[in-house]
Amino acid sequence: MKQLFTVGLGDDGALLGALEPWRAEEFLAHIERGREHIGRYTGLADVVTDLESARSYLLSYADKAAADTGRLYGIWLDGLLVGGVLFRTMDVARGLAEAGCWLEPAAVGKGLVTRAVRVIIDWAVEERGIHRVEWWAAAENTASVAVARRLGMTRDGVLREHYPHRGRRLDMEIWSVLAPEWRAAAR
Repeated sequence: MKQLFTVGLGDDGALLGALEPWRAEEFLAHIERGREHIGRYTGLADVVTDLESARSYLLSYADKAAADTGRLYGIWLDGLLVGGVLFRTMDVARGLAEAGCWLEPAAVGKGLVTRAVRVIIDWAVEERGIHRVEWWAAAENTASVAVARRLGMTRDGVLREHYPHRGRRLDMEIWSVLAPEWRAAAR
């Protein structure tokens, strides 16, 4: 079934669209294809383990969207869900949002995340009035750090051993871009 609202991400036919609860089976199949890769630096693969948890995760973001406190979008390539981008948190009153992403291995290296995050940051800044968009990445996640750089973000600092993940404590880099910087780079 085709999505009602999608945004093209380039000449390769990649699409960005809402990742809604009715897509739980598709979402779970995607997580299964990339579970080990996706779970290296995020908790998503550990949270979405069966159809019920997939639906619950998607419902939590539907609730966030309704409350205007977060958003979740899927990335489709050749009709297959291969990853996603999100605003994990969004505080419109304060003008703050935290963006994030994940991809299955087959989609890595195609620029999909960078293109998709550009779309959602444009929307957040221009439509929702967000002033500061943050990007948190495990310091050893060089691909995620590279996305922040490509987006023109500034590295604000490192939270040492901040994120407990699978028996380790990961250093987290915090990157950000401010609305005036985003708009200037778009010109």
